[in-house]
Amino acid sequence: MFRHLLKPIWRRKSRNLMLSLEILLTFLVVFAIVAAAGRCYQLYHLPTGFSYDNVWSVQLEQPNEEGSKDGGAIVEKFRRGLQDLPEVEQASLSSFSPYLSATWRSAVNLPDGGKQAETDMLDISDDFFATLDMSVEKGRVFSAADEGAAETAVVINRQLAETLFPGQDPVGKIISDGEPGSEARTMMKVTGVIEDFRNKGEFMSPTNFVLKRFSPVAENAMIRTVLLKVRPGTSRDFELKLSQQLKLIRNDWSYRISPLGDLRKSMLQETLTPLVVLSVIAGFLLLMVAFGLFGVLWQNTTRRIPEIGLRRATGATSADIYRQIIIEQLLLTSLAMAVGLILLVQLPITGVLGQNLDWPLFLGAAATAIGLMALVSVLCALYPAWQASRLSPTEALHYE
Repeated sequence: MFRHLLKPIWRRKSRNLMLSLEILLTFLVVFAIVAAAGRCYQLYHLPTGFSYDNVWSVQLEQPNEEGSKDGGAIVEKFRRGLQDLPEVEQASLSSFSPYLSATWRSAVNLPDGGKQAETDMLDISDDFFATLDMSVEKGRVFSAADEGAAETAVVINRQLAETLFPGQDPVGKIISDGEPGSEARTMMKVTGVIEDFRNKGEFMSPTNFVLKRFSPVAENAMIRTVLLKVRPGTSRDFELKLSQQLKLIRNDWSYRISPLGDLRKSMLQETLTPLVVLSVIAGFLLLMVAFGLFGVLWQNTTRRIPEIGLRRATGATSADIYRQIIIEQLLLTSLAMAVGLILLVQLPITGVLGQNLDWPLFLGAAATAIGLMALVSVLCALYPAWQASRLSPTEALHYE
């Protein structure tokens, strides 16, 4: 049956070529949008590793940018000064705030140089874990007891632990941020392992992460943020009081105060806006393809009136004509999508997109795109097929 249906499609291949290319392009675009939305859905439901509830961020800004590194005593003074406020339950320091686009990326090595891994890093104070309600899976968080140790205390996430120490307990292991033999490298001792830490929020892809202990007696510290755990119910009026307290500590600095909830909303909006725009573009493209399909089908049906009349004269029923038009359109759409699938399946096979397009996500996005394109094709074919099925053999055979 399908062989007979494919013959007329092949005979009209020159007319169907542009339509097939349009269907192929739309299928690829729809697949990309669905896959991106599916990946966002996957990421959104993964744990971020911290809580933003009742946490405020204070970003410290010097009047000039020449000295990007400040003594640890200066930033520690900010932490102690804000900790004394009655609305503040906990205060901690970090290189930068969660839900910002800032990234500090480096390579960590085993002391003997056996393995190396690219990882995100963050300098934090001892109170950071309590401020963001973080817990460890193995080992412990670092504390003042680690002050003065030969190696800097660090907490790493599970992904980095499995990369550097597969099948081993990483607690107590030594890593470094430089090549073996380098004089500038820092030796670090793993005190604990957390499940994950995605500082850029729900739509950040999981990555290796090192949380490095900030020493309050450090001469150079890349600390630019104070994080405050405030009491539940604290209103935005607290911002004015907080600003006044900051000015008492250092009047020559400027400050950006934001609840982490607000930073989270901005980050989510920043991530979702391009996806929404692309979805609107894909919707218009799909609508244009639908109009194109409808027009081509109408034209093809008109040109095939003698053929349809001959089929009706040889005993074909109205239902047979109706099915023929719809199945032919589905076959044409399927051929275009088959070419698209051959191209797209290379992505998960080669792993070029890594975790961003695994097999479950690929299959789900492909099935959704196929179903959507098939639905559009059927809807566009319904009216031309109905018109063709209403033709009587006498009218069709006398058509000029």
